[in-house]
Formats: sequence, C-alpha cells, structure tokens
Amino acid sequence: MFEEASEVFDNMFKSSFPFTFIVFIPAVLILVSPLPAEASHEFTVYRMQQYDLQGQPYGTRNAILNTEARTVEAEVLSRRCVIMRLADFSYDKYQKALRQSAGAVVIILPRNMSAMPQDIVQQFMELEPEMLATETIVPVYFAMEDDELLSIYTQTLTSSSSQGSLSAAEVLLHTATANGFQMVTSGAQSKAVSDWAITSLEGRLAGVGGEDLPTIVVVAHYDSFGVAPWLSYGADSNGSGVSMLLELARLFSKLYTYKRTHAAYNLLFFLSGGGKFNYQGTKRWLEDNLDHTVMCLKAAFVLCLDTLGNGDSLHLHVSKPPKEGTPQYSLLKELEAVVASQYPEVKFSMVHKKINLADDMLAWEHERFGIRRLPAFTLSHLPSHRLAQRSSIMDVRPHVDVKKLSRNTKLVAEALARVVYNLTEKGAPGDLQIFTEQMQVQDEQLSAVVDWLTAQPRAAQLVDKDSTVVSTLEYHLGRYLKDVKRHYVKADKRDPEFVFYDQLKQTMNAYRVKPAIFDLLLAVCIAAYLGMVYLAIQNFGVLYSVVRRITQPKAKAH
Repeated sequence: MFEEASEVFDNMFKSSFPFTFIVFIPAVLILVSPLPAEASHEFTVYRMQQYDLQGQPYGTRNAILNTEARTVEAEVLSRRCVIMRLADFSYDKYQKALRQSAGAVVIILPRNMSAMPQDIVQQFMELEPEMLATETIVPVYFAMEDDELLSIYTQTLTSSSSQGSLSAAEVLLHTATANGFQMVTSGAQSKAVSDWAITSLEGRLAGVGGEDLPTIVVVAHYDSFGVAPWLSYGADSNGSGVSMLLELARLFSKLYTYKRTHAAYNLLFFLSGGGKFNYQGTKRWLEDNLDHTVMCLKAAFVLCLDTLGNGDSLHLHVSKPPKEGTPQYSLLKELEAVVASQYPEVKFSMVHKKINLADDMLAWEHERFGIRRLPAFTLSHLPSHRLAQRSSIMDVRPHVDVKKLSRNTKLVAEALARVVYNLTEKGAPGDLQIFTEQMQVQDEQLSAVVDWLTAQPRAAQLVDKDSTVVSTLEYHLGRYLKDVKRHYVKADKRDPEFVFYDQLKQTMNAYRVKPAIFDLLLAVCIAAYLGMVYLAIQNFGVLYSVVRRITQPKAKAH
C-alpha cells in the first residue's frame, strides 16, 4: 500500500514540476522575505544658508538627499547621510564627513536650545561662521529633536559603532541582518530666487522752526541671521535694537506733540532690511536719498542700535572719534553723564575702529553712513563686531533681559533728549530725568515687541514685501511717526550684489530598510532551499525508502 502511494506522489511531482515550482516560489518568498519597512518617520528639516554676496558663494549648494544614514563613528561615510546631535557636534567631526564625501549631513538640535550647556552653545555659535565661510557641495540640514528621531539616531549610532569592534564574519552577519534608515527629502533642487525685494521702513518727526533744521537719524536693522535661515530668530541681534527704536519713537512722538517740548531737531527713524547681508537696505537708501534729502544732508548724527538686550556694559562704536563742539560729541558726553549720574553699574566706553573697505563685510551699520561722510556710530553691549552671538541660531528669546533692555532704552532716551533740548548748556543737572511717570519707558511694550519678533524667523530670505513682519513694523511706526514710507532693494540682474536661493525648509522621511547585502543573502537562501526541494522531489522514491527504512521497526531475532 505505502509503495503504491509513494509511486503516485513521485510521478505527480515529476510530471508537474513547473507547477510545483510556481507554487513553492511564492510560498518561500512569503515565509522568508523581510517585512516591508516597519515604519517611516516624517519630520521637517531646515537647510543651511545658501546665498551669494558680491559674487562670492556661501553655504551649501545642494538640497537633494536620498541615501542611507550613518553616524560619524562609522568607518565609511562616503555617500552616506551623516546624522549627529548638537551635544556631540564638533568641527572636526563635521570636516570628517565632508572629507569622506558624505552624501549629506543632518544635525539634530534640542527642542529647548536655551537649556543647552553654555559651553556647547558658545562652541556652536563660534563654529557657525566657519561652516558658512566656504561653499559646500554636500547638503547640510538641521532638524529639531523628537522621540522618533532620537530613536533613529540611537539605532544608527549602535550600528555604526559596533562595526569597528567585530570580526570580519561578525561584521558581514551584522551588516546583513541589521536594520538601516534611508533618508529622503521630498523637495526639489534649490534655485536662485528672482526679483526678491528687501524692504526698509522710515518715519519722521518734524522739528519746530522751519525746514533747515538738523536731523538726528536713529537706525536699527530688523532681519536676523544664523547658519539656517528658518532657525534664525535674532532675539538680541537685533530684536532688542528694533524694540528700542520703536520705544524711542513712541516717547519722542509724545514730546513732539506739545509746543513746550517740541524741539528744533528733526528725528528720522529707519528700520533697515538686509542688515545681515552687508546692510543692503541702508546702502540703497543712501544711494537713492542722500543727494536730494534735506534731512540726510543736514544730519547731526546717525545713531545705530544693535544688540542691546543684555549685559552691564555699553560701547559706542565709531569710525572716527567725534570732534569737540559737534552734535555727535555732545551725544558722547551726554551718554557719559547719564551713565555716571543715573546708571553707575553700567560700564560705558567708546570703541574706535576705522572702516576697512577691503573687507567683504562691514563691521557695523554706521560704517555705511561713514562711507558717505555722515557722522554715525553704533551703540551695542558687545565690545567687538566679531562676537558670535550677532549671527547665530542660538540667539533666542532668553538671551534678552527685558530689565536691562529697558534700562538701556531709558539711558539712550535721556541722552538723546539732553542733546535735542540742549540741557547741559542750559545748566540742567546730570541726574535730571525726563522720562518719568506717564513718560517712562514701558517694560511691557518692550517685552511684547521682543516676544513678537522672536516668534518667527526673520532671515532676509524669508521676509518679503508682503510679510507680516514688514506690515506690522510699518503699523507700529505709523502709530508714532509721520510720512512712514517703504524702500525696496532688488538685486541688479546683470551684476547682482546678493542672490538668495529657495528650498530652505523641506520634509524629510526616514524609512526603515534592510541593507542591499540582505537581498543577496536572501536570494542565496532561497536558491539553496529550492535546490534542496528540487532534489528531494526528483529522488522522492529513494528518499521515501530511506525514511521508511529508518522509521520501520527492526524485526525481533528469534
């Protein structure tokens, strides 16, 4: 009976082998093939700066990413997406990835950057200019940390770190069985943005006594800057300067409302755009208005406000020391007098630095006016223009101390008022305070403006003429000033001074995948299995006889 059954099965398999082969292949693939990607994590990434300034390219030149993830600890980084956390970031690691022709770099930032250790924050701020100093072909992205992204980083780090301590066989097995992550961006390649307009705003308070009055110009640039435009909030630089300018406009607009306090000075308040790109807004405004604007031709001095929201020191940066008897010298002396009599805790000094026209970037905004032979200076709590916090994504809201910003605002307001009303020559004591009671500086107003400014990135590439940033600033100027105007700057099409690029914010997907060698190993296993099945089918009778002989009980010896 069993012999007949074996012959039937044997003949059936042999006669219908192609059918059996077709049945077995899908069955084997279903049983042994890896499952599809267990999960894919979608998250937002922010690309590093890409711009041209005076013909010189800066930042990354690429925006497309489709490659496997590795950490910098891996032996081979070529054509891999190197992911690293800010806490472990260093310029040497970054350069290692670039030297090994990595496919991309993704730097994971903590959700609360202000809670980072100060040494790490300071180190990264100092590295940002280095990262932007030269053109980089490799796309560089920043992402905000979340639980899924941290898990991806941890798994990739474990995979990358273990390979260096294993034998060749273990590495091969680990490579074949480990899970990996394919990092893919959904955006297109970046391209230059045409006809981008940088917007500047001006408003005025006319003095009493005729048109030929001297003019005091108060300036602050409103745009922010950092290694990634979408992460540049510019709290201290220059949210504090903008907030101070608006508060000064409010205070002096009240003084200029009454005849008794209407001074014989014109006041012009200017919010410039493109400040972080060599002060393009100020440059164009001077070119368009200097020759025929009476207020500029008769400028007593230009006071630029930059980074004034912290510290217990104030520095008046000048390109040329003011001469005695000039209005700018009067401001210097009034600042010294107000500090000495009302704010002795503040350390005030004048910093003299000549304009270096050979540099690609001007140091301070007042140098734009100095080139045009207008008396100008910049007030800042920073002693040098080279300090990293002026151009960093780490310059966030906690970097502004509203109490110190309020103190500095009142100090500047008092000194300006003493110049405008010529109080020193009139014998007014140094401790006389003008802005008190109903006229005092409003901390809530300063805080609200800084909060609003730091609620969105204000990089020049993101603030167009229709931006809410521009319209809101224009509204606030219009509340206090007259003749509020907009000024636009567009790059020359033939020889552009600046070029901006798009694709600065994209969506990235991290797909869980098996490595390519896994497919090869799987194919070998399937082939071996099918070969064994084929041999078993072709020799079913022999196999059956062997199995029967093994399993048949032995006859007992008589």
